[in-house]
Amino acid sequence: MNPVNKNATEEAKQLLDYLYSVQGKGIITGQHTQTKPCEEIEYIKNVTGKEPKLRGFELLGYSPNINYENASEACLTEVYENQGTLDTAYEWATTTNGIVTFSFHWYSPIGGEDKSFYAEHTDFDASQVLVEGSYEREAFYHDMDVIAEELVRFKEAGIPILWRPFHESDGTWFWWGAKGPEVARELYKLMFDYYVNEKHLDNLLWVWNCRLKEGYPGDEYVDVISVDIYLEKYKDTDYKEDFDKLLEQTTKNKVAALAEIGYLPDIKTLEQSKVPWAYYMCWSKEFCIGEQYNKETKLKEMYESDYAVTL
Repeated sequence: MNPVNKNATEEAKQLLDYLYSVQGKGIITGQHTQTKPCEEIEYIKNVTGKEPKLRGFELLGYSPNINYENASEACLTEVYENQGTLDTAYEWATTTNGIVTFSFHWYSPIGGEDKSFYAEHTDFDASQVLVEGSYEREAFYHDMDVIAEELVRFKEAGIPILWRPFHESDGTWFWWGAKGPEVARELYKLMFDYYVNEKHLDNLLWVWNCRLKEGYPGDEYVDVISVDIYLEKYKDTDYKEDFDKLLEQTTKNKVAALAEIGYLPDIKTLEQSKVPWAYYMCWSKEFCIGEQYNKETKLKEMYESDYAVTL
């Protein structure tokens, strides 16, 4: 399967081929990080002796429009901890054969205070971005330019990236989903067109993250379909129901991933069912570290399994 970007780099093509080759035969282990030291990785290493094959990095601290004056302590801590993480990502990607994925909790391009990626903290109207000549559209493209500058060095180094913009647009909690999944879909298409045809970021593989039919941009814009799942309490699951629902609402023509999870899939169940998730990514901080979510026994089980692909 070729990437949707016809000018995709060889490395991006190889990564997509690799995802297809794994699905149904194993699952790539993944962990989100949002600080420079990536303390989650140290924790996994200490518990299991291994590292995840896929590492997620966060771009929130790179948002151009962060309102430092009206920010809570929690917000500022998150921003300051996150700044500089792309240097870690770059170093890790150039010295290992690991897979990089980026999440972007994008602080609203105009206005907002505190954690303004949340709709409740900004009056930024995403639907106005779709209006030619609007101030919102101008600010949107300004921010995309800033982020493109961060991404270009990965392209120049031959590092492919699983790029997952406008995630969770099946909900209204982020500004890009607040006006409905159809608006988020159009924002994604604007970014795709700009990053592919204008910025030539040919190292990006495009990961879609919404499980509503009306939100799906179409097969010509998507390399990987994905879903975020946070169960209220742990259960031994291979997330089969979620897999079926995701394909039903999006497409059967793409490789699928658990882009964010709170609880690890049960690897023993997966070994039997072989539900073809290419990878999972556990969320950061307490979702990984300690036993509030994932017990050490479950973490060990995952990383010791022959079905799990580790670094």
